[in-house]
Amino acid sequence: MTDKYKPKPDDRSDNVGKLQDMVQDTIQNIEEAHDTMQHSSGQEKEQIKEKNKRREEAIEGMRQEMKDEAKQ
Repeated sequence: MTDKYKPKPDDRSDNVGKLQDMVQDTIQNIEEAHDTMQHSSGQEKEQIKEKNKRREEAIEGMRQEMKDEAKQ
């Protein structure tokens, strides 16, 4: 087997930074969705609310993962 087929080493040194960027991006998406809701109909508003709820849950998961990564 050649070096070409060896798996890359597991480098987690920048995971916290990547997670922070993901949280910021998700928060920005929530804010943009709030702006969009002002110009949306009833059903669209409900869909946006549900999506933002999932985004908030994702943020909590990412923050927990950042805590776990910081411990290592």
